[in-house]
Amino acid sequence: MDNDSLDSRRYIHFLRHTVLYALQTKDLVSNGDFGHDDTLFGLIADDIYQQGYSIRHNALPDSLVQALTIQQQAIPSIKFKEAGIGRDNLYAKNEFVRTDEICWITGETEAGRSWLSWSAALQVFLNRRLFLGLFSFESHFAHYGPGNYYKRHVDAFKGEANRVLSIVVYLNSGWALHDGGELVLYKSDTDKEGVKVTPLQGTIVAFLSEEFPHEVLPAKRDRYSIAGWFRVNTSNKDKVDPPV
Repeated sequence: MDNDSLDSRRYIHFLRHTVLYALQTKDLVSNGDFGHDDTLFGLIADDIYQQGYSIRHNALPDSLVQALTIQQQAIPSIKFKEAGIGRDNLYAKNEFVRTDEICWITGETEAGRSWLSWSAALQVFLNRRLFLGLFSFESHFAHYGPGNYYKRHVDAFKGEANRVLSIVVYLNSGWALHDGGELVLYKSDTDKEGVKVTPLQGTIVAFLSEEFPHEVLPAKRDRYSIAGWFRVNTSNKDKVDPPV
């Protein structure tokens, strides 16, 4: 097969992937029963526009919080894997950096589909309001056992146009200050104090992936959350990114 034929096949694959994702997103937004709230989405958009991040307490719809909490705690431990850093061939476990475990959300359950529907509605709203060009979304459940952590890091390096917006939601009822496990969001590379977020149930945190270093402090009890990333489409005839 000559190079021109190979390039053409790759480009056709990219176009099919683009159309398929657009149709799936449209169906999620049109058919999902997830109680999304344009008022809440507007507050998140305004926060991101004004300061690059948003922290909204008790904001995720309670029915969705309960469904996701039940699902995460019902997932067999064998389904979780030790989290690592990097993607694809660059993926590696690194306990110096992080010690949590994760399970990707695929939409195979009603709770997972409802979460992806809510996220798709947020994506559409933010694209309309802020023109972010968000193209795809990926997310996973995260479990931090007592003493687990994720050291200071960024979700996307400057100039690498992939992850644009990060989102975290918390699924922990009755969380007290002495339980620890805060997310610390730093406003710059030189910021040493940061903004601490207690992982209370229903809290939503969203921030520009390139702009805000952050870390998860060790907790004294099991800590449950979802972490997700909205990405832009950087596909070309040589690669499909985001991957299918």
